[in-house]
Amino acid sequence: MRDFSQNHDWLSINTATVRKQSGAEVPLDRIIDQCAERGIRAISPWRDQVAAVGLDKIAKQLKAHGIGLSGYCRGGFFPAPDAAGLKAALDDNRRAIDEAKTLDAPCLVLVVGALPGALDGKAAYKDIGRARSEVRDGIAASLEYACEVGMPLAIEPLHPMQAADRACINTLEHALDLCDELDEGRSGMLGVALDIYHVWWDPKLQQQIARAGRERMLAYHVCDWLTPTRDLLSDRGMMGDGVVELKKIRGWVEDAGFAGFSEVEIFSNLDWWQRPGAETLDVCIERHKQAV
Repeated sequence: MRDFSQNHDWLSINTATVRKQSGAEVPLDRIIDQCAERGIRAISPWRDQVAAVGLDKIAKQLKAHGIGLSGYCRGGFFPAPDAAGLKAALDDNRRAIDEAKTLDAPCLVLVVGALPGALDGKAAYKDIGRARSEVRDGIAASLEYACEVGMPLAIEPLHPMQAADRACINTLEHALDLCDELDEGRSGMLGVALDIYHVWWDPKLQQQIARAGRERMLAYHVCDWLTPTRDLLSDRGMMGDGVVELKKIRGWVEDAGFAGFSEVEIFSNLDWWQRPGAETLDVCIERHKQAV
């Protein structure tokens, strides 16, 4: 296993971690400058943050600072109540693939979606089997275009608590089953984004990480699970503050062949988003050395 204790060369910051600083939204260009000031070599930005500043401007800024990407957030949300909605989702994912390509991302992360409308409390239907079928078809269609332009897609399984509203793929096993169905040859164009927050509890985790291997493991996200968790969406813990055996899991991931960035992704409306961004980034660097 790689030694992270001496530097933060393999730390990436998912920009959600510092999108709010001292309780206020901070633009992506400022976040990039803050990362550059600390020698952070990679980030994973969100599409809305990029759009707010401008795709071309962000691409030029990243190049000027010598900062790369560990992923691009996000595509997905394929299910819809009708044909027009399904087509709109595919069109949006095509745009997301193009944006990821412009930013030279190693992969586009897919949060696949679930019951359409559920996020707003008005699910258009209740058939999760239908949602999973629409996810399968949406990934298959998007993969065709992704292969044309050379942009790998990374399915991110989400914790079962989000099965209704954000993602109906909830285990690494399920994500890999889809990968095997749609990319039997393990081309490297379809794989998974493994987010510790969502999968740490899975009794099959070690087995499925080994199954994924180097070709399927496209991104690795870290944070911690707090006890108690005060908000299931936005009370993620800083590494070392919770109950996850982070070093053990990274050992499994690296044994499987992954040698990329450990991407810190923390949604924390009650804690870290209330702190200055400089403090949050500095703690991320230290915890990456100590706990990851």
